[in-house]
Amino acid sequence: MDIIPTFEQRLNRTRPLILDGGLATELEARGIDLSSELWSAKILREQPEAIRAAHLAYFEAGAECTISASYQATQGALMNLGMSAAEADALMVRSVDLAREAREVFMASRAPGTEPPLVAASVGPYGASLADGSEYTGQYNVDDETLMAFHGDRLNLLDGSGADLLACETIPSLQEAKVLHALLETTILPAWVSFSCKDGQHLNDGTLIRDCARLFAGHPRVKAIGVNCSSPVYINSLINEIRDEESGLAVVVYPNSGETYDAEGNCWHGTATPLECGVAAGAWWESGASVVGGCCRMGPEHILEIAQRVGGNS
Repeated sequence: MDIIPTFEQRLNRTRPLILDGGLATELEARGIDLSSELWSAKILREQPEAIRAAHLAYFEAGAECTISASYQATQGALMNLGMSAAEADALMVRSVDLAREAREVFMASRAPGTEPPLVAASVGPYGASLADGSEYTGQYNVDDETLMAFHGDRLNLLDGSGADLLACETIPSLQEAKVLHALLETTILPAWVSFSCKDGQHLNDGTLIRDCARLFAGHPRVKAIGVNCSSPVYINSLINEIRDEESGLAVVVYPNSGETYDAEGNCWHGTATPLECGVAAGAWWESGASVVGGCCRMGPEHILEIAQRVGGNS
């Protein structure tokens, strides 16, 4: 395979890096049952070929970076399925392998000179392992030591998994951000940290996103911060909040569709259609985002429109 430009090199281009969309969204579109509390993590064991195919679909749509199916994959959760600790760890690494295999298939059909996509290892929040929605509030009611123990081993495992970078995602609180700040100082791979936000200024726990930009400014591993799995209506404001802090960090945004139902008009509003998503992504790029993509209910058709609007492999 061609030499893969680093995450930092991609951030220095004159156009944004295009992320994939919701992995679970594409799996469900393919008829995969995600009713388990482990979502796509359960499919890692039972239908790995479906995860590989989902990654490939996003590459073919123009994604230049895909995020592994390790968001809810933790040693404890996987051991609850009857695995040993070693088997659980191997399956988390397998999530990265599947994304890399999809990249190999994709590159085999590309013209010479095409930049290979990146593979980001997903590091989901503590709340995702609880399957109680607390990743959208940050109200964990645990101490820092609990969060350190939860994130530490998995970060080390994914840091050596063969991924190109770490994607710490959907972080809802300053407490968890501070724990990740400390742990990421000991990793080798570059990383981004993206937050779940309730409005145009605040994380879901009420912390100003400006404070998070200040926290990670100058961090040796964290190269970007931003927002994911949040409503697109807040993204431009959040980008401005991050940039106004002048932290030197790049900005990554991959919101959900933000769909809300209008009973009067009998329709959904948000970035539900690919065209709406593409227009919105153009605005995010103009506001200063260096990395753009989608989260829940954003499929390959949305990423194709983003890639066509702001540039990509397609």
